[in-house]
Order: sequence, then C-alpha cells, then structure tokens
Amino acid sequence: MGEHQKGRRPRSRALRIAVCGLVAVLVLGGAAAGYAYWKLNANIKSVDINARLGTSRPPAATDGSFNLLVLGSDSRAGANGSLAGGATGDTARSDTAMVVHVNQDHSRAEVVSIPRDTLVSRPACTDAAGKATPAVQRAMFNSAYEAGGAACAVKTAEQFTGLRMDHYVEIDFSGFARVVDAIGGATVTTSVAIDDKDSGLKLAAGTHHLNGTQALAFVRTRHGVGDGSDLGRIELQKQMMKSVLQQVGSIGLLSNPVKLWSVGDTLTSSITTDSDLASVNSLVGLAQSLKGIGPDQLTMVTLPVVTAPSDPNRVVAQQPVADQLWGALKADRAVPQSALNVQPANPATTPSGAATARAQAPSASPTTPAAER
Repeated sequence: MGEHQKGRRPRSRALRIAVCGLVAVLVLGGAAAGYAYWKLNANIKSVDINARLGTSRPPAATDGSFNLLVLGSDSRAGANGSLAGGATGDTARSDTAMVVHVNQDHSRAEVVSIPRDTLVSRPACTDAAGKATPAVQRAMFNSAYEAGGAACAVKTAEQFTGLRMDHYVEIDFSGFARVVDAIGGATVTTSVAIDDKDSGLKLAAGTHHLNGTQALAFVRTRHGVGDGSDLGRIELQKQMMKSVLQQVGSIGLLSNPVKLWSVGDTLTSSITTDSDLASVNSLVGLAQSLKGIGPDQLTMVTLPVVTAPSDPNRVVAQQPVADQLWGALKADRAVPQSALNVQPANPATTPSGAATARAQAPSASPTTPAAER
C-alpha cells in the first residue's frame, strides 16, 4: 500500500502544478481581457448627438435598416499637421462625408458621398461650448462641422437628405493613416501616373501596396490626376474604401489575437462616434451586423451635382435625381438607375484621353484654398 502511494506522489504533484498553472492562466487571461476591454473603451471619443439635437429630427426606420454618417475631418491639429500640410489650428471641416445606408436584413449597403463644396441650407447650430451659429441659406456642406461640430454636421445632413442619421463616425488624417498601417496597408491600381505635390503622392501606373501615409495621400489627391476636381478625389476615396475592406477580410483577424488587439486599439483610438456606439460592445455589435457586407455588397455613388448658378466653384444637388436617390434610401431600395447614369469616372483608372466624367450635366472643379485641401 505504501509503495502504491509513493508511486502516485509525483503524478499528484504534477497534476497539482498543472491545475495551479491553468488557474493562473485563466486568472491572468481574465485580468488581461478585463484590461483590454477597459483600455479599448477608454480609447473611444464620443459626442451625444441625441442630447444635442433633441427630437426635431427625421424619424428612425422601424424595419431594421439604418443610416450612418461617416466624416473625415481635415483638422490640422496635433499629428494631423505634419501629415496634411497647410496651416495648423483647432478648426476643422468635414473633408470627406459619406452617408452609409444598411438595408433591412443587413446584407447590402449603399454609400453616398456628398461633395464637400455642395451648397446646402445649413440650419442654426450650437457647438459644444454653447456658441450659437445662425442658419445660412447657401453654405458649403463641409462648413457645418466647423460651425457646430459633429452635431451640426449630423443636423445638416439630416435636413439635406431627409434621412435619420442613426449613427455617426469620424476619423481624422492621422487616425486614418494609423488604421491603414494597423491592417497591413492597402492595395490600389492606377492606369495613369499620379504626381500630386499638394498631397505628396507620386505613383507610376500600375498596382501598388500603400502604407498609411501613402493611403492618406491617395484619398486626398486632387490636382495630380484627372481634371483636379473634388469629384475625382471622391472616386479615389471609394476605391480606397473597397481596398481597405478587402485587406481587412484577408488578414484573418479572428485567428490572430495579436493583430486583432493591434487593430482594435488603433481603431478605437482613432475614431469619434455618437454616444450609442461609444463602447466595445456596441462597436462589436455593429461589426457583427455588418459581417455579411464586403466590397461586392457595396454600392458606392456620389451625390449627383451640377455647377451652382451662383458660383462656378461650387456645386448644388442635381434634381430630380438627387431627390430620387434619397427617396430610394428612405424606402430601403437600391440606388436608382438615374443616379448610376450620372456618376463621375475614377480618374486613376480612366484611360488617358478618355472622358474624366460620365455626368450628363457639368460639375465644378473648385479652386479651393490650400488650407482646405
């Protein structure tokens, strides 16, 4: 009996060590997970859009579809100054604006880019510090952010489109570059050479895998390709958005915890959201609801516009096509053919000598001051 007990003692000790080790791993893992959750939540900046705007808004859809306003801020503050060029300061405008409509069963999304030089009726707004800005009948769409921050941008978008912006996401220059670096870059193809001294992008014709700084220059390029219009730049932004989605789908985040943490930490520290999205749980829930939507399930269009009668350097919504587009999204329908028929061409993939746009009506090529580029 004694010999039998002696024979079991080493195995018992080994078992105890293994169990203690497992408990330690679970405790430490739980602590690490708790820290990670706290850290990612603490990264997220938010704006309480609902509190700022109150109830005077378009009604939210009740069929499961929803709309997301995505803004790219052109702030030169902090790290943005060295990336963007131009004067630094605390003011910013929405250099990029996209209305993303996700359909009822979350199987498709329609993305509408609003040119920043589009003249709109900007409503009266109050910024976060309580400063009131009066309504303006003909203001550039991107001035709403400067006038009253995120809430004013959302209010202007809702008044302009007639759609409820259920959520809001903002990213600035340096944040975009960091996110692209975190996912391992993005691949683009151009059939023409691009050389833009303003954005700093120089690419030969062909396929290129861009890092974050290069990707930022790509989406900001205007004068180095095509006719130099903001409409051409929007086409580059659409191309980059699809490339980023393809890259995210190719790196296997769920099977690579280190990469998942890196991307999560970078993303949450790079965005500002509405308060309803400002948690890891909410962002994960949004990602889960969109997991079936990839580049092939996206329809990306630019709001049809024409040159503004009052200013050749500005544009206005082309009617009745613009109203048909917003009406389709409000009814949870696909982008109408009337809007698809007047889309600009991507200047980076348009053969040399071909038309740079397929629009049936002229559009402006604004001469925007360098500080707004």
